[in-house]
Amino acid sequence: MKQKNFIQTYFPNVPMMMADAFLAIMASFLGICLRLDFDFDSIRPMMTHFVYGIPLLALSVMIIFYSVGIYKIMWAYAAINDVVKTVVAVLLPFVFQFVFQEVTYDLLKPTHRGMMKVSGWSYPLAILLAVVFILALRMCIRRKSTSKSKTEKNHPVMIIGAGDAGANLYRNFANHPEYNYQIVCFVDDSCSKIGRQVYGIPVVGNRYAIMKAVEEYEIKTIIFAIPSCPSKDKTEILNICSRTKCELKLLPSIDQMLDGQIRISDVRKVELDDLLGRDPIAIDVDTVAGYVEGKTILVTGAGGSIGSELSRQIASHHPKQLILFDVYENTTYEILQELKRTYPSLDVKAWIGSVRDEVLLDRLFATFQPQIVYHAAAHKHVPLMEDSPNESVKNNVLGTLRIVRMSDHYKVNRFVLISTDKAVNPTNIMGATKRICEMIIQCYNQKSETEFVAVRFGNVLGSNGSVIPLFKRQIEEGGPLTVTHREIIRYFMTIPEAVSLVLQAGATAKGGEIFVLDMGKPVRIIDLAENLIRLSGFEPYKDINIVFTGLRPGEKLYEELLMNEEGLQSTENKLIYIGKPIDIQEDTLFAALEELDRAANREDPDIRAYVQKIVPTYHPNC
Repeated sequence: MKQKNFIQTYFPNVPMMMADAFLAIMASFLGICLRLDFDFDSIRPMMTHFVYGIPLLALSVMIIFYSVGIYKIMWAYAAINDVVKTVVAVLLPFVFQFVFQEVTYDLLKPTHRGMMKVSGWSYPLAILLAVVFILALRMCIRRKSTSKSKTEKNHPVMIIGAGDAGANLYRNFANHPEYNYQIVCFVDDSCSKIGRQVYGIPVVGNRYAIMKAVEEYEIKTIIFAIPSCPSKDKTEILNICSRTKCELKLLPSIDQMLDGQIRISDVRKVELDDLLGRDPIAIDVDTVAGYVEGKTILVTGAGGSIGSELSRQIASHHPKQLILFDVYENTTYEILQELKRTYPSLDVKAWIGSVRDEVLLDRLFATFQPQIVYHAAAHKHVPLMEDSPNESVKNNVLGTLRIVRMSDHYKVNRFVLISTDKAVNPTNIMGATKRICEMIIQCYNQKSETEFVAVRFGNVLGSNGSVIPLFKRQIEEGGPLTVTHREIIRYFMTIPEAVSLVLQAGATAKGGEIFVLDMGKPVRIIDLAENLIRLSGFEPYKDINIVFTGLRPGEKLYEELLMNEEGLQSTENKLIYIGKPIDIQEDTLFAALEELDRAANREDPDIRAYVQKIVPTYHPNC
């Protein structure tokens, strides 16, 4: 490393102070010359008077510049107020020089024959020249710093959005060279901005110019900086960006930022759910908080992806006590420790056990007397349940029946069943068992003091049974990605979105409803696979291949959210609907459930026939 000399170490401003003093003296001299049209015969008599003012001018420049903080300005990132401060700082020394020379002229004239007074009109010219010289020096420093920075920064960046957010983001990066980002162009759909510049950086076109600009400017990173952009436009633009091999980042929406201010730390990577085109989920926080606060709440399946997120969001609303119940100890332990760290004052307990264990359930309810139960425990993997249909019945149907009975017996205020869109016209045993669970809670709601409701939604991104973790593993292994069918589509929602709507639905339930969450538009799985490959920096079918394996047993091309018999009733939340309850013969249902119980426990190979008697819309051969 190059060693600094003594002056650089202990007096770092001295070289710049001396340069400023010299430039001020030069400007003062040239001001006289310009005033007298470079007539040296007229200039020579003034030199004696001029020379006497030089020490004061030089000293006042250095003292004033230092005092007002001119030497603290980083000119590589200077703003307009820094320029104004410098102009004022230049003006003051010349005012002092003018006053000094006016006062001293009469004192000096007797001892200096032929001395002439420096023309007062030379001072405005001197000030103007000094401003030009001193700012020019700073601009040279800025240019040198910028050139050096550009040489060091080999990471060209495009910003989508030439508005306030994009401009603020540019300034933030300019003020933090350690990020090594060089903003080289902007893209914006506004015709009035195209062809113009933001801080000297060109706005090269609209969204359809992205691909060309990436190639022309050798872009490595694209940052989407339009926090207020409608979700449809945002999705379209991000999909265009995903077809490049650039790293994609974005600013979240304004309401997701704590104070609406733009910071570099707000910039995050684009995730797959950003490409789904969904509007932000809004829930009535006060309603949920009022419903959960101060209550004892039991979450079954608390170690799973849905159950753990339910536990997180419930914990944030100050329950009296939260009980985590799951058969799998590892994930239950993880969410327990996370909640203890995040909410140290929360009364949280964890019990390990199965919803099929009636004796254990009785002790659990007797010990804690829960007021609200969220039942998320279930077997959800469609292909695995197709191979183990009796296990699906035992866990999903009989486990739900037992915990429903306990909730009724111990007079739980409200029971919320987490259901699935696969319960509608099911073609697999998992979906059929979840439909039976819905029928159970609707029957119990008619005779129990407990309010029983179900919440039905589709796939959640990143859940344990989601295709996304599989795709990510396949990408890490170099591919190929496996998709069952080119035309297969699914509804998708993020885990926090789904759980927020579950809490909202549970808080507004009156009993007996099947709440249906608006999952937005269905998404083709092939599109998810291609986008995930692009977001990982690869090109589909070239860098990583996609192969089609055929529909699995029990799988269909699309899922439905409502049965034909169900109507659709809107709620105050535009993303939550209520399916009209279907009349169910209680005696017939529970007689069939007893028969199903016996068949499952003897591992009857024809268990699907028993399920089909209860769920006529179940067609396992489809």
